[in-house]
Amino acid sequence: MTDTKKQHDKQDEVAKASEENKVVTSKNNCPDEVKAIFSGEFAHPADAADHIENLSIEKQVCMMEHLSTEDAAETLAEMEDRAQTDIIENLDVDVAVRILSEMSPDDATDVLDELDEEHRDVLLERLEDDDAEEIRNLLAFDPDTAGGIMNTEIIILGQELTADQAIMHIRREMEDKEIPYYAYLVDDAERLVGVLSLRNLLLCRPGTVLEEKLSDQSLISVLFDEDKENVAHILSRYNFMALPVVDYEGRLLGVVTYDDVIDIIHDEATEDMLGMVGAGQDETVDTPWLESVKVRLPWLFINMLNSSVSAYVVFLFEGSIAQMAILAVLMPIVANQAGNTGQQALAVMIRQLAVERFDRGKSWKAVLREAKVGALTGLIVSLLVMLGVFLFTQNLLLAQVMAASLGLDMLLGALAGASIPLILKELGRDPAQASSIFLTAITDGCGFLIFLGLATMFIV
Repeated sequence: MTDTKKQHDKQDEVAKASEENKVVTSKNNCPDEVKAIFSGEFAHPADAADHIENLSIEKQVCMMEHLSTEDAAETLAEMEDRAQTDIIENLDVDVAVRILSEMSPDDATDVLDELDEEHRDVLLERLEDDDAEEIRNLLAFDPDTAGGIMNTEIIILGQELTADQAIMHIRREMEDKEIPYYAYLVDDAERLVGVLSLRNLLLCRPGTVLEEKLSDQSLISVLFDEDKENVAHILSRYNFMALPVVDYEGRLLGVVTYDDVIDIIHDEATEDMLGMVGAGQDETVDTPWLESVKVRLPWLFINMLNSSVSAYVVFLFEGSIAQMAILAVLMPIVANQAGNTGQQALAVMIRQLAVERFDRGKSWKAVLREAKVGALTGLIVSLLVMLGVFLFTQNLLLAQVMAASLGLDMLLGALAGASIPLILKELGRDPAQASSIFLTAITDGCGFLIFLGLATMFIV
């Protein structure tokens, strides 16, 4: 038996198994939901997607089966990755193929990329050859690069065309293109040589050769292997609607559009927020709870070890606390205030790294800036706390020790909060990954050590 025949037999087995495992659906399973879509209650695909995602998997499949192919494709593209995967895995193969065929190549690629390889091959085999080839080409790119998020449905024009010829060409091609913001001019070797907005093209004088419009143009593009975060920064910096993607020879491959950038920025912000506290960076309320436990538990162990260090510091000064119980009352103030100062610096630094390219010199200058902020805020808060402690205890020396400890720990918190993301970045790690856990360990442990140490030295 040849390898090709074996492959087809395997795909037939996968398709058969897929059919056997489908959820049983009929229109009677989702009459109200179907009626709501058809009546226009959830007319926009994004609204329909939100509505369908909240249904049971049986009703989700039923809805997708009874929507028109175009509506189903647009709705599926707006769904979260997990919902897309669940629906495609449970849809009839022929229905899934029809929906994928209607989707833009980049959206279809995103859906198929989440499926297991065997199921993906079954669907690709049943797609039209041109569609399947285009999707396979996109699947070959790293999903976290420009090539992995680019759209290939673009308007390409030869630079030798006149404006009139270009407009006629666009009229013929427009129906099959998703993003008619710009026309991309290429030479005979398909190298990108210029970009024209459709507005500028329509304003060209009749007979104008497109090449004439390129003389004063500064062409901006990105390589296919550029990290998608950097692509988002470039697109937002220049306020383009789309950014061309090229290979190493300058040949046009596709474009990244502004809607992709919005998704990237949203995803990165979510990942940073979750990563700071040690949760899964792609975790949602729909993530299986055992998977969440698996991701969170290692960081909770690390946090437990960090807390143990702080507890040990307190244990070392057990005698001092026994002699002066007020120290135990004041300890949380030092740790909490420094921790909050550090969190502020941490948030500012992570945002800076998220919205701009990493510049080592500028970033470490930002650490110095945060140190100045921490020093001044620490001084002001320390003076207020010193006054409060003195009025409460009538012990000037204790108030002075408390103020000095608080000021030093707030300065340390600001330095740590600004430095931790940069250190992680230098080590090749995600700057946000569990940074809050490391910050808390520093502000608590060092804060207790400074406060109790000074108290033991000057008071007890």
